[in-house]
Amino acid sequence: MIRIEKIINNKKQFLDLLLLADEQEDMIDKYLPDGDLFALYDSDLKSVCVVLPLDSKTCELKNIATYREYQGKGYGRTLIGFIAGHYKDIYRTMLVGTGDVTAILSFYESCGFEQSHRIKNFFTDNYNHPIFEGDIQLIDMIYLKKDLLIQINESHEQEK
Repeated sequence: MIRIEKIINNKKQFLDLLLLADEQEDMIDKYLPDGDLFALYDSDLKSVCVVLPLDSKTCELKNIATYREYQGKGYGRTLIGFIAGHYKDIYRTMLVGTGDVTAILSFYESCGFEQSHRIKNFFTDNYNHPIFEGDIQLIDMIYLKKDLLIQINESHEQEK
């Protein structure tokens, strides 16, 4: 049975998993202390994510990672659905930034995100080494956004 817990203490115990999505520890250290960390368990740990408040209306999904052997089994999608529901009464919009990789962008779009804007040279300017997703070097950060109010309306439609 799947359960999702908000982790309050000792967030760094999940560093191995967080590094799958953001491979430079000092970048994780910039958002982990102030972010909300959630862990998804299905008998054992499968996925984690970190959500950071940006302002009174917007939060950002800063990191979401699933152990490689469990990827493609719906754990990331389940975690995104959970956090969207969790924050719908607090924030209007959730952002997520990622590299320009078609499969990842398609995943977020299938979770209700739409492309918003791009930050040129983010990965080359902010990381101390080239970042790759497979054989694609990441250069620009692509931001996507999800309207959490739509999440409320979709949930109500499904209940009818």
